[in-house]
Amino acid sequence: MPKGLKVVDKYPLYEPFSHVVIVQNPKTGEHKYILDELQLDPLERGVYNRILEILLAEIESPKEEIADPRKFFAEEAKKIVDKYRISLGWLPDVSWYKILYHAERDLVGFGKIDPLMRDPNIEDISCDGVTKPVYVWHRNYESIETNLEFQSDEVLDNTVVKLVHMAGKHVSTAFPIVDASLPGKHRLAVCYRREITPFGTAFTIRKFREDPYSIIDLINIGTFSEEMAAYLWMCLENRSSIMVLGGTAAGKTTALNTLTCLIKPGSKIITIEETAELNLPLENWVSLIARQSYGLGGSGVGEVALFDLVKTSMRHRPDILVVGEVRGQEAYVLFQALATGHGGMCTMHAENLGSAIKRLTQKPMDISPAYIPLMNIVFSIQRVHLTKNNEKRAYRRVITVNEIEDYENYRIPCKWNPAK
Repeated sequence: MPKGLKVVDKYPLYEPFSHVVIVQNPKTGEHKYILDELQLDPLERGVYNRILEILLAEIESPKEEIADPRKFFAEEAKKIVDKYRISLGWLPDVSWYKILYHAERDLVGFGKIDPLMRDPNIEDISCDGVTKPVYVWHRNYESIETNLEFQSDEVLDNTVVKLVHMAGKHVSTAFPIVDASLPGKHRLAVCYRREITPFGTAFTIRKFREDPYSIIDLINIGTFSEEMAAYLWMCLENRSSIMVLGGTAAGKTTALNTLTCLIKPGSKIITIEETAELNLPLENWVSLIARQSYGLGGSGVGEVALFDLVKTSMRHRPDILVVGEVRGQEAYVLFQALATGHGGMCTMHAENLGSAIKRLTQKPMDISPAYIPLMNIVFSIQRVHLTKNNEKRAYRRVITVNEIEDYENYRIPCKWNPAK
């Protein structure tokens, strides 16, 4: 632990193997994420390398798909370790627990970043290159530096290749850009080696929240007021269409996912996304995910774009069509669906209603001004910095809720009051 830093938070990740301590520099106010993970000593490292070879040779792939690969690996690895324990030399039980933890982490987990993937407070994990610190986006402290870094190109490249293979994709110097979905629906973006970035391989993982926020959760943390939530619930009860605006990491998808919980039970919902991020606690729900092409380069063979999915969804007779984010031609089809009486919800990158209207009415969306009122409700969500208990932190707040009565004719029924 560096001297002169103040501990502001600490909690376990995977007891007793990994813990996290968040410290703050009193002079600059900057936070740092310190991962404290049990490491192998030289003797344990030697046994670990030998047992790793044995595990790779002796563990047989399951004949059927298994729900929990980590549990399967842990059970099989323990059997094999018990079998070779004497021949590998005496070690205390504590050492064997550490060895099995590192084996699970490196073989079926996410490698060096596995503890970060276990942290429910982390939203994003990013590495900008070799010998650069890994950064995380923490729910309470925003973007902060960690004490993790990849010391060599080989270790970083091997880690990224493993992640890409876990996602069922391929990466190489010929095709160095990958956008994929990891097990657990975590979103992976990769720039491989120094083909397109001089700092070496870079990657970003946007974590998927398995336990989605409810509307009560967002009211409790102040994102919505009770009046806003009640108003939006009433709008959804009356089949109003809703668009969520905001910048990067403003909480658009979280807000959209939460609002779907207010939809009348039994309604048929179809969600359309580039990568799976929405997690609806509904029974009558169809999730459609865009697919990249199978061809090399820009051939486009087998590609299924958002535009295709929105058109296809109309044949499934949805009550409400939810598009994760509109940015292209799919917006035109969505507005056509709204014109035929379907309910619709979506998100869009824009800071306010004015900039959203400009994007919608220009190419590639090209929505006619006459169609703009079909999107009944548009609200903006932003990250704001507030001081509570003498500590400044970032919070997500719904800033304004707009009713679109006509093109360039809007009404504001709800607005955030910072004084409250």
